Amino acid sequence: MAATNERVVFEKEGVFIHTAVANSDDTLLAGKVSLIDKGLEAFVDWKPTETETDFSPEYDPGYEPDWAVISPTHASIHQSQPVASGSRQSESVNFHAKKNRYAINFSLSELKSIRRSSPSLGWSYLLFVLKDGATLPALHFHEGGSKAMMKAMEKYVSITRSPHDNRLFMVTPNDTEALSRSFDELQLFGESSGDLVSKFFRDPYTTTLGGFSKVTNFLRDTLIAPNGHPTQRPPDEMADLLSEELPGLDIQPTENEFDLITRASLGPRPDVERRQPVSPEQWKNHQDGEGRVTSIPLLLEAIFRGGIHASLRKEVWPFLLEYYKWDSTHKDRLELRKRKEDDYFRMKLQWKSITDDQESRFTELRDRRSLIEKDVNRTDRTHPFFEGEQNPSLTLLYDILMTYCMYNFDLGYVQGMSDLLSPILMVMENEVDAFWCLVGFMDRVHHNFETDQQGMKTQLIQLQTLVHFLDPQMYTYLESKESANMYFCFRWLLIQFKREFSFPDIMRLWEVHWTDYLCQNFHLLLCMAILDTEKSAMMDNYLGFNEILKHINDLSMHIDVEDILKKAEGIYIQIAECKDIPKPIRDILGIKSERDADNGTSTTESADSGGSARSADSSIEIVPDQEETTF
Repeated sequence: MAATNERVVFEKEGVFIHTAVANSDDTLLAGKVSLIDKGLEAFVDWKPTETETDFSPEYDPGYEPDWAVISPTHASIHQSQPVASGSRQSESVNFHAKKNRYAINFSLSELKSIRRSSPSLGWSYLLFVLKDGATLPALHFHEGGSKAMMKAMEKYVSITRSPHDNRLFMVTPNDTEALSRSFDELQLFGESSGDLVSKFFRDPYTTTLGGFSKVTNFLRDTLIAPNGHPTQRPPDEMADLLSEELPGLDIQPTENEFDLITRASLGPRPDVERRQPVSPEQWKNHQDGEGRVTSIPLLLEAIFRGGIHASLRKEVWPFLLEYYKWDSTHKDRLELRKRKEDDYFRMKLQWKSITDDQESRFTELRDRRSLIEKDVNRTDRTHPFFEGEQNPSLTLLYDILMTYCMYNFDLGYVQGMSDLLSPILMVMENEVDAFWCLVGFMDRVHHNFETDQQGMKTQLIQLQTLVHFLDPQMYTYLESKESANMYFCFRWLLIQFKREFSFPDIMRLWEVHWTDYLCQNFHLLLCMAILDTEKSAMMDNYLGFNEILKHINDLSMHIDVEDILKKAEGIYIQIAECKDIPKPIRDILGIKSERDADNGTSTTESADSGGSARSADSSIEIVPDQEETTF
């Protein structure tokens, strides 16, 4: 029975089921597919068009093909005869005559994956596989619309292209309750987590991974034979075909032929050695007589390999956070700082001079002030730099965050930003310098805090893709524990691991990451390194959803930063040395393609989000691939 709040969010006519019948190679059953929002759940519904012309001339109205595969829960396929022997029965199977001879209906919550066809057909089809293993008949979009349908579905589920197979998309529910539980367990925002959850799911997913590989694997022919079994190439022929198209890839068929994937063969992970921090003497040797920084790639490599001596951070961090330019002189920096100081206090005066009467009619400022006051009062209060009720550092923290609201009206203040500022203020020991370094840091991570939370959604999808590629066993385990959405990593990504490490360790990790030396999205490899370290603890103890959250939360202040940095670099080298790196992985890390290698650029080179990066030997500067992403 249709719900009163039922709403059709997508609809497309001219969508066919192809099936073979007696005396016919192919029968087309025309119909209309809809995506229906029923409030608590969304459903895909396909019904045949009720005209005889929908069927081929050879169509026999007494013939019932045995293609039905039934989900025992939400999915149902209606037909007038019982399903074939060996197919599962359930109470959700309805038997209708005449009009509803064929119909498909299933909930998106039951969807596991979607396979989209190769464009070589001349049209696209979507093949839906449910969580219980049921495979539904392919829906053929002869007049287009498959991309639009997948876009509409992204409002209700996360759709992630498989790193192993360009035509396979993994589906993960947008579990609001799970995200709320993650926020609560990870102690992100206390009582206001509900608002963040609401913002997180307010808009549909609009970001997918980068471009995809030039070769597609046509793994299944969905035309149905009269005996009800799909027709397809024999496995040995399919393996030959794939090996011809993708030389060097290891074909790894699974029990479910729809999950047949190709996977780049990862070699052994190399051991990586860390170096000593950049010393004052080294820093001095990288400056000319007027204060310009020289041999920048070598300096960035040294910082990446060992970090910066604590006594130098106040001087070097402004360069890493683009407050100072590398080629500026001592005189340039003094002049710049004077201008920036004037700018800062001008913006500070703006909010300082607002009267209580004005603020009573300025809701947005009033709300931001209230939120900043709450966060300042609970940010790193056990650290000596911020402890005590009348600590002047708290006043500076508050003033800088309020001034940032004047600097960036659109973003303003969002919870978590105080965590990013506190180590910077401790290092810089100056209100103005700390503010402009915060501006530089926020320029790097502002997408984490924007209202639509698209930046966080994208990173969670990218991390999910890396786990799927690097460790399918762990991905399968997390999926079985309703944790493949990677929500338990939300805090790591949002505030750049700030609450996972002590102040000295997070300073080391941040300055290494800020170099953008090795690749873009190095922070995702840091996530992978931590997950790899904790894999046995999670899987050997069969941790469930709640236990995984608790385990991740308990890691705080118990992670070895140098070990994680070494492991993350080793993971990158392991990936970069693959002969055939899947395009989604190359796009996430900014690794160049073989085509670029043929043009003289190494496949181990990478691009950072700022537009350039250095190869492992610091000899070449490159720019990122600009290929656009599409389904």
